[in-house]
Amino acid sequence: MVSRRGFLKSGGLALLGVGLLGGIPGFLAEAAASEKILSPYKKKKTLVCIFQRGAMDGLMAVTPFTDDYMKVARPNLFMSAAKSGTNNPLIDLDGRFGLHPAMKAFEPMFREKRLGIVHGIGSPNNTRSHFDAQDYMESGTPFNKGTSSGWLNRAVGLLGHDALTPFTAVSMTSATPRSFYGDNPSVAISNLQDFAIQMRGNPAGANIAARSFEDLYDQTASGLLKQTGKESFEAMKMLQKTDVKNYTPANGAVYPSSALGNSLKQIAQLIKMDVGLEVAFAESNGWDTHFNQGTENGIFARNVADLSNSIMALWTDLGTYQDDVTIMTMTEFGRTVHQNGTGGTDHGRASCNFILGNDVSGGLVYGDVKPLAVDNLEDGRDLAVTTDFRSVFSSVADKHLAINNDHILFPDWKGDRVNVMKG
Repeated sequence: MVSRRGFLKSGGLALLGVGLLGGIPGFLAEAAASEKILSPYKKKKTLVCIFQRGAMDGLMAVTPFTDDYMKVARPNLFMSAAKSGTNNPLIDLDGRFGLHPAMKAFEPMFREKRLGIVHGIGSPNNTRSHFDAQDYMESGTPFNKGTSSGWLNRAVGLLGHDALTPFTAVSMTSATPRSFYGDNPSVAISNLQDFAIQMRGNPAGANIAARSFEDLYDQTASGLLKQTGKESFEAMKMLQKTDVKNYTPANGAVYPSSALGNSLKQIAQLIKMDVGLEVAFAESNGWDTHFNQGTENGIFARNVADLSNSIMALWTDLGTYQDDVTIMTMTEFGRTVHQNGTGGTDHGRASCNFILGNDVSGGLVYGDVKPLAVDNLEDGRDLAVTTDFRSVFSSVADKHLAINNDHILFPDWKGDRVNVMKG
């Protein structure tokens, strides 16, 4: 007999644009009489990952402003943390690193020690190809292009229990991201206001949205598949009637009217619906700042403002759910230390990332960032990668999701974790 977990893995629900808000009955409320189902309403820990595609300039987001080499390398891009002058200064975090002024929404969280920053983070693979670097980071195997699964999909498989709903792992994207590739159940939802269903691997998938739910599961041969599938689809039918569009964020939270802001608002809805969401994924684009990067204003400033304001809107909206949520950013690599001739920066190596949560040992800038003298730079031009991204990702996954199997989560990695989490 096909098990419930087997159905969710091999049946592989892939939902695009599923409408999800409001009162929900039990997903998979019953199954085979011999199997026990836990309540899908049980509150769970949720890890929210945000991929900044295009390679964020970590040296501008969190600047070592006391570094004289930095000033020389970026005569038009360098910003100071001095309180005098006409320009908006960097926000002095610790006497050495300054937060970009457009990220001022993050400052209270850093002071309250709920926001941690890891600098000098990146991949041990020195590729400067966006495609390859993203692939390596999302697969979690920086020297193996053949890895079929993503690290977040493997994380779902290590959660230690059966997936109880189709919403254990949700990506707010129109297509499944590399991070979610694999055999464990995951869902791609482009927009909660739309509704469509596609069964992965179904040759008639293109026409599935036009069919009735009953027709869909009447085609299946397994009684258990029908039973578990039907209750899931019945729940989804009810969700179509919910007023997602007029959702009101809690606690006065205001989301930016951006793609990222919209994605995080929908993640907040899913978390507060208690549908069993444990791993959420969103994307932020536009970080490839080769031209006219700007300083306190410009392309980069708009991007980091959107990132920090969107994350803080999610955090505020969560309210009493904050204890159960950790938010982590990632980007494929950083930018060159020296500015280029068009007012921007080119593909580099190390960057920085942000981890927010009540279980985070925040208020610190982790990592080893040496003075930016040429002798300390990778290839004489880039901030060196001194923290392997896996040492941070594994630490967060372990402490927040109780995943403690680095051999599966990150094959071939035997490094030490960066203890950015409490305990």
